[in-house]
Amino acid sequence: MLRPDATLRARLLGWLLPGMALVLAASLAFARLEAEQAADAAYDRSLLGAIKGLDLNVSTASGGLAVEQPYALFEFFQLAGNGPVHFRVATDDGLVEIGTPELPLPPRPLRAGEPQFYDAEHFGEPVRVGAYLRALDRPVGGARQVLIQVAEGVQARERFTRAFVRQALWRDASLLGLLALAVAGVSAWALRPVRRLAEAVRARSDDDLRPLSPQGLPADLRPLVDAINRQLERSAGLLAQRRQFVDDASHQLRTPLTTLRAQLDYLRREADPARRDEALQALSLELDHATRATGQLLALARADAGARADEPLDLGELVREVALALLPLARERGIDLGVDGPEPAPVARGDRLLLREALQNLAHNALVHGRAGGRVTLVAGADPDPDREAGGQVWIGASDDGPGLEPAVAARLGQRFVRGRGSRGSGLGLSIAAAVAVRHGGALQTGAGEGGAGLAVRLCWPGGGE
Repeated sequence: MLRPDATLRARLLGWLLPGMALVLAASLAFARLEAEQAADAAYDRSLLGAIKGLDLNVSTASGGLAVEQPYALFEFFQLAGNGPVHFRVATDDGLVEIGTPELPLPPRPLRAGEPQFYDAEHFGEPVRVGAYLRALDRPVGGARQVLIQVAEGVQARERFTRAFVRQALWRDASLLGLLALAVAGVSAWALRPVRRLAEAVRARSDDDLRPLSPQGLPADLRPLVDAINRQLERSAGLLAQRRQFVDDASHQLRTPLTTLRAQLDYLRREADPARRDEALQALSLELDHATRATGQLLALARADAGARADEPLDLGELVREVALALLPLARERGIDLGVDGPEPAPVARGDRLLLREALQNLAHNALVHGRAGGRVTLVAGADPDPDREAGGQVWIGASDDGPGLEPAVAARLGQRFVRGRGSRGSGLGLSIAAAVAVRHGGALQTGAGEGGAGLAVRLCWPGGGE
């Protein structure tokens, strides 16, 4: 049995050689059968010649049955057959019998003028017998027919058969060996493009993710090259995402950390208790901003990388959970935070953690950038479409009655680190929601908020998952 890590050449030989060996065995079996048939045909013609020669020497001219034994014929026949020769001439009534009386009779009834050849044993030795029955020229007593039999040993024809089979065996074995050498040579020649491809990949530097060229490669290898190129493209994308994440993290965290360092230094030098309290409050606020920025960066990294989880989730429960989490912020800003959704709440499939993070960012943006003392509503809904295999679209989102988006910010919706004037946020909230929407095969939709004022943002995706 071939090992799982066997080379292609070993696999070819491992499959072809046993098959060819079986073909060789079948060929030898047929060769032996053909040799036996050819030997029987040739030696049976020789037996028939001896019978005819003996028949010419049978006479009834004297009123009885006489046979002039053709010694020269039998001597030649015995030399050609390289073994003993026996004959028998007998009338059909059994009263006259000349030669060897112990020769076995034919297994089937004889017809006059039709010779019959068969294998038999004579005193424990295998012999080939030819029998011939014909009418007597003149009746001898009550006999009307004469039976002529000639038998010879089978040693000569067996030697002929063995020599024929041995010759066929050497021929087929040589052919099998040549075939094995040909398969090994052809496979080595045919696998040269694979070796060149492997050498080209091995010679590349670690950061070389350019696609491989399929030029000069057989058509059978091009699907492999295409698969490798797709993997290289995915690897390049992941590497670009990681580099982008590092750039984003350094860009986003450098300023808060610098500010925290400056505030700490100021706090250490300040002796006035009132100013120290103000500095501590500012330090706490900056820590909150840094903590939220770090959480958003991690959420963005999760949205960009890996396969999303796909599980059933209750959108109404998800919206209520986010509303409860942001209720303290809403009270702090005097905003009426509400939830609007159909009953029963739609059930969809998706990554609960990613969707919760996206909705929380949308809601947080609405609370922070909306009108103080205004209204913010979290929504969930479904739009069933019987023509869609995915079961229509579902959505979650947030709307407010604030000033809405500035035109410059609206034109760059979903891009990272895009902030409006006076914003203290990181500019990642809508980017996270857009990335989560893309991960779910959906998109962000924007429009006017309640009463035609403010902003409404929805994250829509196919309800059945993709």
